[in-house]
Amino acid sequence: MYSIIVVPAHAADSTDQLRLAPGETLPFGRIAPPGGGRHLTLPHHGVSRRAGTLSASGTHWTLSNLSGDRTYVVENPEGAGEHIKIAPGRLGAPIPFEFSRVVLPAGGELLGFDVWAPRHEYADEALPSPGGEPTAIAFALDRSKRYFLVLTALCEPRLRGAPHAPLPTVEQTAERLRPLWPGANRAAVQWNIDYLAVKLRLKPGPDTADPGPRLNGKKESLVSLALRFDLVRESDLLALGAGSGEAR
Repeated sequence: MYSIIVVPAHAADSTDQLRLAPGETLPFGRIAPPGGGRHLTLPHHGVSRRAGTLSASGTHWTLSNLSGDRTYVVENPEGAGEHIKIAPGRLGAPIPFEFSRVVLPAGGELLGFDVWAPRHEYADEALPSPGGEPTAIAFALDRSKRYFLVLTALCEPRLRGAPHAPLPTVEQTAERLRPLWPGANRAAVQWNIDYLAVKLRLKPGPDTADPGPRLNGKKESLVSLALRFDLVRESDLLALGAGSGEAR
C-alpha cells in the first residue's frame, strides 16, 4: 500500500506520478544523481542540485530541505492559506496535510509539486465517555439558519480551491444569496456577520459591561476561524446552489 503520491507540475496523467510506500524516500532537485534511481527532477537553474528529499511514513510524510539558503513552503490548498515553512537545512519536517503543495523559490519564480497522503488513519468512533458532565459543544452552529448560509457564502471562494482569494463584499454576498433568500440585502447580511462575530466569540455581545474594541477584519476573522476548524466544509456549498436557509 502506498503512503504518499507525488504529482509533478508537468504530470499529464497517473503514469507521471511517483508513489512511495512507507519507508521509501524520494530525492528532488535540479539534476538526477549519477547511478540512477527514482528522482523528482525540477530542471530550473534556480533549484539546487540536491534540493531535498521526501520520506514516506505509515500515516504521514516528511520533507528535508537540503538547500543552504532558501526556505521551502508546504501549503494546504484546502486550508485557506494554511502552510508550514521548512527552513534551510531542516531535516525530517513532518507534514500533516492530506493534500499538500510544496513550493520552492527559484530565481524569481515559484516552482512546485503536489503530494497526496491518502493513508491518514482515523478512529472508527469516539472513545466511550468516562461519565460525568458532557463536554460542551465547541461551536454551536445550526446549518439550517441564515447566518450559516452567510458564513458559507463568505467561505465559498476559498473552499473552491483559491486559498488566497479575496472575500466577497457584503453586497456581493447578498447578491449571491438572493435566489435562496429573496430578502437578502446589505443590512441583513451585515447583521448576520455581526451576529456570527458574537456567536463565535470573536467580540463581546452588546449586553456585556465592557463592549471591548471594535473588531477589524471581521469577515477575514470569521472565514479564517471557520476554515481552520472545518466549521464550513466543501459539502456545505451544495446549499448555495440548491438549498435555502431558514430564518434565524
